[in-house]
Amino acid sequence: MLKLYIGNKNYSSWSMRPWVLLRQADIAFEEVMLRFDAFTPDSQFKTALKALSPTGKVPLLVDDDLVVWDTLAIAEYVAEQFPEKHLWPADKAARARARSICAEMHSGFTGLRGHCPMNIEASLPETGALIWRDQPSVRADVARLIAMWQALLNDHKGPLLFGDFSVADAYFAPICTRLKTYVLPVPADIAAYVARVCALPGVQAWISQAQAEHDFLAFEEPYRLAP
Repeated sequence: MLKLYIGNKNYSSWSMRPWVLLRQADIAFEEVMLRFDAFTPDSQFKTALKALSPTGKVPLLVDDDLVVWDTLAIAEYVAEQFPEKHLWPADKAARARARSICAEMHSGFTGLRGHCPMNIEASLPETGALIWRDQPSVRADVARLIAMWQALLNDHKGPLLFGDFSVADAYFAPICTRLKTYVLPVPADIAAYVARVCALPGVQAWISQAQAEHDFLAFEEPYRLAP
């Protein structure tokens, strides 16, 4: 059975992507959660990963003696291993477009990711309003998301980015939770897409478990003194 190493569900956006992909696609896997105690070389988190991963980061997928790291590599491996799940769009052009937006998410949106770290159990509208006022990079990232998602939803007629659930929806699921946590302004059609993603059984399972963690990590929340 596949084994997926992840971090705290409340904070680990990178872990969320392959976990949601596997869960939503009904692919069996064993979860191993490594708590974010710290990211120093001698932390329990880094020590636990040292023998498993060359990067010392989560997520990490283990399939027998094969180790796959990085979310995109994990998504590609899972799609190859389970072609019947149709995790990428069947159409060649749509598939290329899906890979392109996942790669863009992987390397971009640094303003949104940096200023609005994932925090599923929190509701931070006041913080979000200040970030929106003061951070042009966040406004630019959200504008890009809106344009991207609207074009895809219009082209593929929804309800998800490429019609049916795909790697792309799993990849942007953490962004959907950020938009909700910080109550960032988006048009009604984008808010509806966010709601549909958050209602997916795989995403809802992650959200519910994140909310049940009750594990406040101050170093992950510079804007809050307590939960």
